[in-house]
Amino acid sequence: MPKPTKGPRLGGGPAHERLLLANLAAALFTHKSIKTTETKAKRMRPLTERLITFAKRGDLHARRRVLAVIGDKSVVHELFTEIAPLMAEREGGYTRITKLGFRKGDNAPMVQIELVLEPVVAKKKAAPKSSAKAEAPAAAAAPAEDEVVEETPAEETAPEAEETTEAAEAEAPEAAADEAPADEAEEKDAK
Repeated sequence: MPKPTKGPRLGGGPAHERLLLANLAAALFTHKSIKTTETKAKRMRPLTERLITFAKRGDLHARRRVLAVIGDKSVVHELFTEIAPLMAEREGGYTRITKLGFRKGDNAPMVQIELVLEPVVAKKKAAPKSSAKAEAPAAAAAPAEDEVVEETPAEETAPEAEETTEAAEAEAPEAAADEAPADEAEEKDAK
């Protein structure tokens, strides 16, 4: 006989668990963030993410599939009109679970599950190793997210970059020439 993977049901029977998770998902869509036990949040997350994926499709069949789970039409309308457009660019990970500690009465681990409504920041593609070393200092000098940065055309920045490299090359031989006599003096002292 196959071993059950989920463990004991929440609330007793399968029908009660289904209703409990649907009500939690409806509350999450209404309030954007709810506080519940860790077990309920972990069990609710796949259901919530699947419903948001249906809402992103936005067609009539998807709306009916969500209505089969959540019976409240106003919650489904809010999911399809307000939440789904915010999640359009996100490819998954629509919810975030944050641990809060333990409940005072029965010491149950409590969490806050919330919708991730921030816009998606596109990750840069992995570059070859040689250019990765060159990008590291540039990334450290990048401004913070809150600061407004004015972009300049590449043509304006290219001559400046050439000037700085020429100045660095000019300084390099001078520095080497300054160090050479000092090295010779040290060698004479050592003899």
